[in-house]
Amino acid sequence: MDRHSLGGATALLLVFVVSVAAAVSASTSSSSTEMPGSDASSATLATASSSGGGQINSNSVLVALLDSHYTELAELVEKALLLPSLEAAVGRHNVTIFAPRNEALERDLDPEFKRFLLEPGNLRSLQTLLLYHVVPVRIASDAWPESLLHPTLAGDHLHLGDKKVGLAAVVQPDAVIRPDGVIHGIERLLVPRSVQEDFNRRRSLAAISAVLPTGAPEVDPRTHRLKKPAPPVPPGSPPVLPIYDAMAPGPSLAPAPAPGPGHGKHHFDGESQVKDFIQTLLLYGGYNEFADILVNLTSLATEMGRLVSEGYVLTVLAPNDDAMARLTADQLSEPGAPEAIMYYHLIPEYQTEESMYNAVRRFGKVRYDTLRLPHKVVAREADGSVKFGSGEGSAYLFDPDIYTDGRISVQGIDAVLFPPDEEAPPTSLLSPAARKAEIAQVKAKSKLKAKLRRGKMMEIGCGFLGVLGQRSRFVSCQ
Repeated sequence: MDRHSLGGATALLLVFVVSVAAAVSASTSSSSTEMPGSDASSATLATASSSGGGQINSNSVLVALLDSHYTELAELVEKALLLPSLEAAVGRHNVTIFAPRNEALERDLDPEFKRFLLEPGNLRSLQTLLLYHVVPVRIASDAWPESLLHPTLAGDHLHLGDKKVGLAAVVQPDAVIRPDGVIHGIERLLVPRSVQEDFNRRRSLAAISAVLPTGAPEVDPRTHRLKKPAPPVPPGSPPVLPIYDAMAPGPSLAPAPAPGPGHGKHHFDGESQVKDFIQTLLLYGGYNEFADILVNLTSLATEMGRLVSEGYVLTVLAPNDDAMARLTADQLSEPGAPEAIMYYHLIPEYQTEESMYNAVRRFGKVRYDTLRLPHKVVAREADGSVKFGSGEGSAYLFDPDIYTDGRISVQGIDAVLFPPDEEAPPTSLLSPAARKAEIAQVKAKSKLKAKLRRGKMMEIGCGFLGVLGQRSRFVSCQ
């Protein structure tokens, strides 16, 4: 019994040893046959890491770009998340990068366009703009083509020729040379047509409005009553009812407000917008006197709210507190004087600092209509800004774009404007008592001048009566 058990155990042990040996030999043969394949896979991974999102060579043109003095371009590349794409492009072939100088991106670039590029929703436009500066081929300065239309990584074509890239001149050829690429310094940023069109669409008010405004209904100018609902008009067209006609007294039935955002029925809420811009003036600081005149001294705030509700736009030239302090009490105490002064500072157009400056730069002098008929305010370019009026009564655009919402634009100025036929109040450093005495002296001189004028006219009249022989009949001529 024991011999049988021992023999069975020995047989089992022998079978186990044989199976283990067979398994070890099979593993050794399989590893020896698969070794070339593993070498190939490791080589493939190395290639993928060098061409994909892995580590790149320290002598690469991308590393040189990030470490170069083109810091603004390198910062934009990092913000656009383009490093993996550029690494892949460098891994496939040599590249040529046209790098704008830092001044072109800091000072020469339109601030509004730069804000557009850095908005998170416009990441694709920023990537397209930057890839437009990269050409997937090596172009050295000594092999510069005379005229060539070459595709870029953005998909658009870029014209190269006469040491120029598009419209930008090459100011620093071969600024950086590496085995996988070259960097040339150019004088300005290159903007592809697709990015420029996208920026123009985003900047347009019609593209960002929630509801496109329509014109006011047609009104009979004789009765000021509605004729019939006017058909929708294209965005940006002038209102059907002139703004001066809307301000004239009429029947209690006012024109229907133009549709727009901000109301339960999708109409412009002019009163809320006027309150909003007045609150902005108070929070901005330095325009408390102007806001006080609009709200307390006159009813202009209510009238402006009604006009905006009816679909009109306004540009407010707001004098600051220093300018309002130069007004005398007599000028504000006369009946209708505050309204007349304020009406001359309201322009029935929507103008921003950029639009007014571009207009005066292009045309030299621009006349804007005001709500004080028939006077117009004259604007011209001066010292890199917009200057309103002329002579001592002129005012500069002091605080641009204090409030802009597409319907109301508020521009701060440093003086109170007066029509050309009225003299602006002279600035005086006299005390209140001396100023009052000076005003009384001016009034006495004006009365004496009027009396002398009347005496001379009387003398001429009496002489004419003496010629006719009728002088003795009038006691005044005795």
